[in-house]
Amino acid sequence: MAARGLDGFAVTAIAEEAHLPYDRVALSKALTGDPADVDLTLGDPSMWDQTGVTLRTGARAVSIDTETRIVYTEDGTGQTEGHAYDELVLATGSNAARLPIPGSDKSYVYRTLEDVWFLRAEIGRLSKDLGRTPVVAVIGGGLLGIEAAAGAKSLGAEAIIIDGSPWPMNRQLDEGAGQALTRLIGTKGFTVHGGVFPSEVQTDDAGRVTGVLMADERVIDADLVVVAIGVRPRDELIRAAVDAAVEAGSTGSTDSAGLALGPRGGVVIDEACATGAPNVWAIGEVASFGGMCLGLVAPANTMAEIVADRLHGGDATFPGFDTATKLKLSGVDVASFGDAFAKEPGALEIVYADPARGVYQKIVTTDDARTLLGGIFVGDASPYMALRPLLGRELPAEPGAFLTASTAGAEGGDAPETELPDDAILCSCNNVAAGTLRDAVNACGTCEGKDPVRDVPGLKACTRAGTQCGSCVPMIKKLLEAELTKSGVTVSKALCEHISLSRQELFDAIRVLQLTSFEDIMSRYGTGAGCDICKPTIASVLASQTSAYVLDAGRGTLQDTNDRALANMQKDGTYSVVPRIPGGEITPEKLGVIAAVAQRYGLYTKITGGQRIDMFGARLEQLPDIWAELIAAGMESGQAYGKSLRTVKSCVGSSWCRYGQQDSVGMAIQLELRYRGLRSPHKLKLGVSGCARECAEARGKDVGVIATADGWNLYVGGNGGATPAHAQLLAKDLDDATLIAYIDRYFMYYIRTADRLQRTARWQEELDGGLEHVRQVVVEDSLGIAAELEAAMATHVENYEDEWAATLKDPQRLRRFRSFVNAPGASDDSIVHVTERDQIRPATPAEREKVSLGFEIPVRTGTAGQEA
Repeated sequence: MAARGLDGFAVTAIAEEAHLPYDRVALSKALTGDPADVDLTLGDPSMWDQTGVTLRTGARAVSIDTETRIVYTEDGTGQTEGHAYDELVLATGSNAARLPIPGSDKSYVYRTLEDVWFLRAEIGRLSKDLGRTPVVAVIGGGLLGIEAAAGAKSLGAEAIIIDGSPWPMNRQLDEGAGQALTRLIGTKGFTVHGGVFPSEVQTDDAGRVTGVLMADERVIDADLVVVAIGVRPRDELIRAAVDAAVEAGSTGSTDSAGLALGPRGGVVIDEACATGAPNVWAIGEVASFGGMCLGLVAPANTMAEIVADRLHGGDATFPGFDTATKLKLSGVDVASFGDAFAKEPGALEIVYADPARGVYQKIVTTDDARTLLGGIFVGDASPYMALRPLLGRELPAEPGAFLTASTAGAEGGDAPETELPDDAILCSCNNVAAGTLRDAVNACGTCEGKDPVRDVPGLKACTRAGTQCGSCVPMIKKLLEAELTKSGVTVSKALCEHISLSRQELFDAIRVLQLTSFEDIMSRYGTGAGCDICKPTIASVLASQTSAYVLDAGRGTLQDTNDRALANMQKDGTYSVVPRIPGGEITPEKLGVIAAVAQRYGLYTKITGGQRIDMFGARLEQLPDIWAELIAAGMESGQAYGKSLRTVKSCVGSSWCRYGQQDSVGMAIQLELRYRGLRSPHKLKLGVSGCARECAEARGKDVGVIATADGWNLYVGGNGGATPAHAQLLAKDLDDATLIAYIDRYFMYYIRTADRLQRTARWQEELDGGLEHVRQVVVEDSLGIAAELEAAMATHVENYEDEWAATLKDPQRLRRFRSFVNAPGASDDSIVHVTERDQIRPATPAEREKVSLGFEIPVRTGTAGQEA
């Protein structure tokens, strides 16, 4: 399309809501985020200050006169005003659909900012008034319903999803994918009731909601009911015109000026987005095209582009609805696009399904398995962004190569590399093609003479790609880097769109300038308020340099969930407690304390792979009391929750074993006490074996130490996980002091130079020179920084403080450990455990429902499935 401007135009935007136009796609951010930090405003607010542009907020359009070309509005006082037009664009959107059942007036919807603000306040009020976790029932298992349930849960409520369809998102997912999604969201703590429709919202004598009566006569208890069953086009203006025409003697569903209603509501448009009335256009959910109105942002934006082009004399046409969808819910990866249900004649379905893991991947192709027609991804949607732009095109590899979950284990793999053709749509929300992005990178012809774009924020500003839902941003970054590499330009290593420095550069800047706060760092090197990439990265960098308490001085808001609680959150919302057991060595007295604590608080206990004891099932408010008992017995935090040292595993070594060459237990304890609390780009694990028999599996660790008759062999860069790597020999036959000095240097060099969340194995591989470079730096001191690295480690050792003990010393720090801010003494009684093999575990959704109905859950004493 040709460039478009405002020359010669006077644009008036009429909005019923009092806010600046905002992004409804991101409403879940307003529900779960801090209202002071969340700004959903679309575009730069300064756009409304341009000459020729007028925004009228708080003005509801009440009627249209297409003959005189006047729109009449009404403000909050009932005063009406007429607005003359030459061209009229109807973008009235949609309303949330309501349920036609008794008690529906006691339910709420999730559609506007006011709706979201009300729900936030109501969940907080219920928590306080009830003195327990409120139960929020969300009726509707579509995209919006699942997001609403997730938002309610993040605000401290128990979330229940009620869906009349057999599985959630049934319009986008087939049965296999629906089953995988049900299992996946179940593991996140959501209860799903599917296949039965609700028939009544029940209330008590005081009018308070008590539950939802289902068509099969079950009652699902609830304190708040949210309806998210879809949207209905806001076509009141058109209906009023049609009704007036009918009263005047006209027939059918078209008024005298040519406006027509679609079969499912909305105003009928043609491929130019024009209605039947002269100079009247319609876009978005209110526009009925081919008998359909669709509540998705991508077709709405496309329609807006078409109308803008037509008003400037162009001839663009609407190609039809893009129904691709992607669920925006942390930990629940879902995407669907194209002919997802294989309705095309001869369509092939290539499927990988792992119900136990909640993973389902399907690619739909033509009968020759070459042309992509659509796909569904649940649990691992990593191939979606590479495949979505290739819809209707020949795949660059065998279809099965894109089923990444089938060969890459639990963490998934990478889709084959793809070179997108210029006309492939990369950002479907704003209809931005790959070629447009390439132009911006190479010449920026779209920006009329501006310099070529060299970063993701610049591409967003120039092309609007990635500015709506944001799911295409990884592909935008990938395309940018590929184009810059082709041009011989050094690819940006920016940490994120808010910080242009790489993690290594940022680390050095913070160290040299001795910066100690997030605010100081962002004022010097960042823009905006930060994101979930730069915030925890900065928190980690500060912790690794200062060893200060990680939740003080505003750093608590930067941390991940586990770091904020100093414990690992489990699937049912409880936490696990892992005291440090250096080298796996523990006295009978300390074992007795752990046993007593576990019994007193009813915790599940398990010996971990790192030779520690993990206690599961602690509620948030119980954590300080548990820590106090463990600390009194001489134990401390094992930091199982942090990107830091986890464990130093050891065999029994020469102290007992007849094959032992060195005291592996003693060395393991020395290393664990030295590196405890050391924050790093990713978790760190060590192993110390007393001989070459390798009982401690040291070569599977980031640092492995194996005893010889002449000292210690040092191995580095071993990792487990989806892509395991054996540690490689760095130096051999070392004495104790040299071994520790080399490990000091290795860890500090890794912490300073690795990318965020990069394990040591991948870091070594990507270093220029690989292991040999590491050897030169660590052993030969080729960079002349060995003394500096050792001094940095000595500072860490000197300043180490146990985080559990530090929390217990300060009443202000203890305030974080309350289940309910407005009820400090209350505990979360919504947690349900059952007994299996003489210990507790979280109840399954089915078991939770039985408990709520008063049934007793059978105790399991044998293996899973064998009831006593």
